[in-house]
Amino acid sequence: MNSQDELENTAPGVSSRFICTANHGFAPYAQEELRRKFGSVKSTVLVPGEVFIGTLELSSQEAVERLRMEPPIFLRHIFPVQYQIGIIDGDKDNAMLQLTACLKHLPELRGAQVTVQARKAGQDSWEGTSTDLKDSIQNGLKELVHQFVVKDAELVVSVLATDKALYAGISSPEDNLSDWNGGAVRFQKEESQISRAKFKLLEAERVFGIEFSSFEEALDIGAAPGGWTSFLLERGLRVTAVDPAKMHPSLLDSERLTYLNRNADSVKFREDQFDVLVCDMSWSPKLTAKLVTGLLYSLVPGGTAIVTVKLLSKKPLALIREVMDTFENANMQIQRAKQLFHNRDEITLYMIKY
Repeated sequence: MNSQDELENTAPGVSSRFICTANHGFAPYAQEELRRKFGSVKSTVLVPGEVFIGTLELSSQEAVERLRMEPPIFLRHIFPVQYQIGIIDGDKDNAMLQLTACLKHLPELRGAQVTVQARKAGQDSWEGTSTDLKDSIQNGLKELVHQFVVKDAELVVSVLATDKALYAGISSPEDNLSDWNGGAVRFQKEESQISRAKFKLLEAERVFGIEFSSFEEALDIGAAPGGWTSFLLERGLRVTAVDPAKMHPSLLDSERLTYLNRNADSVKFREDQFDVLVCDMSWSPKLTAKLVTGLLYSLVPGGTAIVTVKLLSKKPLALIREVMDTFENANMQIQRAKQLFHNRDEITLYMIKY
């Protein structure tokens, strides 16, 4: 690789390159999704199990449009590779100067509100922190850009630093699958927070665009110790929490909580009692689907269901399809199937009842 910047002047319909990111360990499934969607895909791994360069045999614009129309499950973030600056003899300062010089020639940055998202491929791939890398890029562009912003940006300057090269691209936030850096949706832990599971619903609220405060009555299946129940109570809902295990004591005094210390399949609810149903259990995905579909009579038509599906199979795409078929056969319309940043070995289904 020479020291000159490699500008991707890709002709429409020929090829395009993207930095692609998935949850750690799930990049192979993100690669498989791309192959199923686009056919031939060339991949170069940058961070094992997590980050890779995907080369597609179509234009960048067409690839982005297709991914936005049919959002992938495991691919959480992309950005176009328009510049690749090789690092020669460890001279990273020179590589940064070259990158900044390239970016300064982009007319779309002039006068725009811009977010700079910078990441390192590893601890030793660049001196300092990712924030230091971001500050260096912003300092080089400050005379060109109207304003650097954290949210509501018109354009995103994305940079990934490895020990061999800087990869960079300019795009609209909505074209990156996530407007968070690398798709890593982060929330600050609260002192009284019961469990990290709460972050899943916080992320689902944002990623799926769900207004939980618009619901009135929720059923939380497998609720203990109460991370999701606490979130729903905070949004003002009445919550029926079902679990044979104990709920956190801090929740039990709530007048809007009904706690049933039993297995969910042994409880009878009223028909159309709830307008939202949530379930986050460490169960076999097929058993979870069977349990939840058996309780859907209690969800009003048009009601929302959020269910996590544990990926216990070595063929998760086939398993996900089987579970989704089970829900669709039970009159549920799948709105999104997504591995959220706060999911571990699971995905989250967002569904609406017919």
